[in-house]
Amino acid sequence: MEAKIKLINRYKKEKNAIILAHNYQPNSIQKVADYTGNALTLTQKAIKSSAEVIVSCGVNCMAESLKVLLPNKTILTPEIFAGCPLSIMVEVKDIIELKEKHPGAAVVSYINSSAELKAESDVCCTSDNALDIVNKIKENKIIFLPDIHLADYVDKRTNKEIISFGGYCPIHHRVSLNDLKRMKKKYPNTKLLVHPTCREEIREKADYIGSIEGIIAYAKESEAQEMIIGTDKGIICRLKEENPEKKFYLLSRQLNCHNMKRTKLEKIVDSLRYMQTEITVREDIRVDARKSLENMFKLLETKSTAQVV
Repeated sequence: MEAKIKLINRYKKEKNAIILAHNYQPNSIQKVADYTGNALTLTQKAIKSSAEVIVSCGVNCMAESLKVLLPNKTILTPEIFAGCPLSIMVEVKDIIELKEKHPGAAVVSYINSSAELKAESDVCCTSDNALDIVNKIKENKIIFLPDIHLADYVDKRTNKEIISFGGYCPIHHRVSLNDLKRMKKKYPNTKLLVHPTCREEIREKADYIGSIEGIIAYAKESEAQEMIIGTDKGIICRLKEENPEKKFYLLSRQLNCHNMKRTKLEKIVDSLRYMQTEITVREDIRVDARKSLENMFKLLETKSTAQVV
């Protein structure tokens, strides 16, 4: 492992590269990354970086977003087969049909969507800012995709009309009430922290619902000493490192995104050595997709006038 890390550091220096690792990546990958975080945090780090090469350790739609925003930089993915099932559950034709059925509605797409879907959207969002984005959009009718559970989470907290369409994150969708009952029986004096892309039946039992960064912040600030975590197991290592005196339990063994875990140190070495695999996005799609991402950043800088319920 040490030899691989030395090679990674050598190639990073030679090629003016940085490594971004999503929170769901294996711990070994997070350890060699220059930055770890959720999709939004990593995107912001990439924008501010002077690096010419960015190695994106995460699902491919995350790397696509980087290329959309940073066309003059070389964006590499060490694992070309790290697809996100959620990102392909909605097709462009679905959005076009929804727009025709609901004229005047704004289209909000979760950041875990393809560049093609982003290109047909008015604005992107993350699990951290979805409600904020929806409330700041001037339109009162919102087509929200592709995650139906995140759409439902937002719908229950805004007065705007949410038209949900699409699929779900298979990892969070699999978690059941039986999982929760089993864990609560085993660890009765725990707080439950879950991701908003979980099913409603899980969310309504939670002590806290939030994004990855939200869960990490809550765990740090909470007086609770034991917590059940309802999102991918990749964040458990970080939670334990930042809160060594506290205990964290994974809500379900199902909470393991295998595509996120495909990245290996040797693949990062090869990615930097051979400059592979480079992410490309067709220019017309890139231009339109960029608008939806830029609109997200613009809205985050404005104040909301909508009522939150």
